[in-house]
Amino acid sequence: MSMNSFGHLFRVTTWGESHGPALGATVDGCPPNVPLEPEMLQQWLDKRRPGQNKNTTQRNEPDAVKILSGVFDGMSTGTPIQLMIENTDQRSKDYGEISQTFRPGHADITYFQKYGNRDYRGGGRSSARETAARVAAGGVAREAIKALAPGLEIKGYMTRMGELEIDRSRFDWDAIEQNDFWIPDAGAVQEWEDYLQGLRKAHDSVGAVVEVVARNVPAGIGAPVYGKLDTDLAAAMMSINAVKGVEIGEGMNAARLKGSENADEIFMGANGPEYSSNHAGGILGGISTGQDVVVRFAVKPTSSILTPRKSIRKDGSATEVITKGRHDPCVGIRAVPVAEAMMACVILDHLLLHRGQIGENQGRIG
Repeated sequence: MSMNSFGHLFRVTTWGESHGPALGATVDGCPPNVPLEPEMLQQWLDKRRPGQNKNTTQRNEPDAVKILSGVFDGMSTGTPIQLMIENTDQRSKDYGEISQTFRPGHADITYFQKYGNRDYRGGGRSSARETAARVAAGGVAREAIKALAPGLEIKGYMTRMGELEIDRSRFDWDAIEQNDFWIPDAGAVQEWEDYLQGLRKAHDSVGAVVEVVARNVPAGIGAPVYGKLDTDLAAAMMSINAVKGVEIGEGMNAARLKGSENADEIFMGANGPEYSSNHAGGILGGISTGQDVVVRFAVKPTSSILTPRKSIRKDGSATEVITKGRHDPCVGIRAVPVAEAMMACVILDHLLLHRGQIGENQGRIG
């Protein structure tokens, strides 16, 4: 039974391990005649690539993607697209000491309990390195979206790191791409860096909240009851390594609101319905409203830290674990391009599902 695939019509299967020779994705269901070159995908992988600055892991991988099939003369053929990313900077020896030990906060113990074995080299399949394949697949999705929904834009950013949170009154879309943390506030960058470097020096790590927005999403995609757009978005984001909570729109904060505050009022505008607010996150009844689709998720602190943690060995004896190797002090930073990729894959999947069932929206307003 395979659990390494997601999507309905646009289907992605990822493969490979953190310290294996390569990892990648098989993308099936991409429409034909979509312009596709490795460089189009590489721009997104470069956003996630490790070793680019002092605030992320120092593992230095080029993450160069190769397209092995499904593309001819720079155009998708409609057949499966095979993507491969070679691993070039593994240090498996860093993990030799934990071959018989379960690291606290990792999937070591559950993988062993389920399968009776595990790849202890960097976590194997459970490593966040697996997300490089998702980002490559998301690049394919973005190119296909251009043909189906021109103008649709996907942007992710961090909103919280430990005790620090962005000031939304200073939100600046243009600042997101200009700093290591993908935060929409250039004035807060130094404070965030000082905070994270303090934690790194203390041999600790911290969690984060990432928000991803899809703008100019057509109204009408998604379906009741088990095919909701937000259902698939929540599942996609929760599948990302270290994610422990997902919100759509107002999310958990909706529990604090009254109905009169939470309901987004509707007005007729020059180009169709307009809304007074977007507490719903651009989705009602599992179907997009035409507003921004807003998804938010929390990632736990990196479990690989140099601070000793108590655990057990395979034989059940007690031990203390210090995780060596090169790790992110905050995985939220490199989770931003992963969130964008998963948003792109789900949005494209639902655009294709909608086209297959409905074609054009049936309900005309005004």
